[in-house]
Amino acid sequence: MTDNAEKDDDQNTQRLAGDVAIVTGASSGIGEATAEALADAGASVVLAARRADELEALAARIESSGGEALVVPTDVTEEDDIDALVEATTDEYGRIDILVNNAGVMLLEPLERADRSNLRQMVEVNLLGLMNLTHAVLPVMQEQESGHIVNVSSVAGRRASADSSGYNATKFGVNAFTEAVRQEVTTQGIRTTVIEPGAVDTELATHVPDEQVLERFAEMDLPMLHPDDIARGIVYATSQPARVDVNELLIRPTGQDI
Repeated sequence: MTDNAEKDDDQNTQRLAGDVAIVTGASSGIGEATAEALADAGASVVLAARRADELEALAARIESSGGEALVVPTDVTEEDDIDALVEATTDEYGRIDILVNNAGVMLLEPLERADRSNLRQMVEVNLLGLMNLTHAVLPVMQEQESGHIVNVSSVAGRRASADSSGYNATKFGVNAFTEAVRQEVTTQGIRTTVIEPGAVDTELATHVPDEQVLERFAEMDLPMLHPDDIARGIVYATSQPARVDVNELLIRPTGQDI
């Protein structure tokens, strides 16, 4: 590799240098991979999730690689936690450049057998938590006249399917919310991106409470993406020039036909 090529590669890896990013659901899966990828790109990352031990371990890995991380244990269904997360971030860094709303649960079951508490939890985590945190972060971005809101949705936000009615409803809601917010803030220098992953190898499927749905999952033998695949898409969207707003990324594994 030539000296110039090395310089270009270094600039590429630090293309988010100086940015501050909040990542929810950062204790595992897509959130964990995204936090590491943003840190590798030069951003200071604020790690938010309920499991503090996992966040501390992730922060240690990021810092051992030369990155910067702040751990703020957060339950996105609690408004006090949301406000504390925003306050801790602005107290530490004075700004918020990127918000990745990734926290989510996937409690799939036929509606006739569904537990109402599962429906409520999906709405509170997947949709209402995302909406409330966006609401809390938006004034900071408006004052800066810049920022990027990334909302992790799903293929399930485009295509409804049996046994997924509650999950579909939340992810369709994420897509609609993101587009409406885009129309409100795009003239203020604030960008929005909705990420729609297909099948990804995370612990999300282990949350499914219905045994019959789990058995069908096992029989489908879907090809799987790695969380890093989604993280690279998020870094791509957030590292574009300010004039470029990547509004939507649908990312399926090769071979997934649904």
